[in-house]
Amino acid sequence: MLMAHPAVLAKLIEEYETLKGLHAQADTPQVRRRLEDVTYTLCVSTGTRDGESALAAARRQLRATRLEDDSLLIA
Repeated sequence: MLMAHPAVLAKLIEEYETLKGLHAQADTPQVRRRLEDVTYTLCVSTGTRDGESALAAARRQLRATRLEDDSLLIA
């Protein structure tokens, strides 16, 4: 399976969480539609079928990427 770039996943997670908050405050058609779009993109990016599973999978992938990324280690 192709893996989304960590920066893309991070942006999607941030946008998803922001939109979930907006949706809880004001359920407008624009917010609802954008939340659906971001949820779909997260699902496709993580190979899942629902928003909560996609969010969890994206977070796992980011954690795994950070654990494997040694570019931040101090020499």
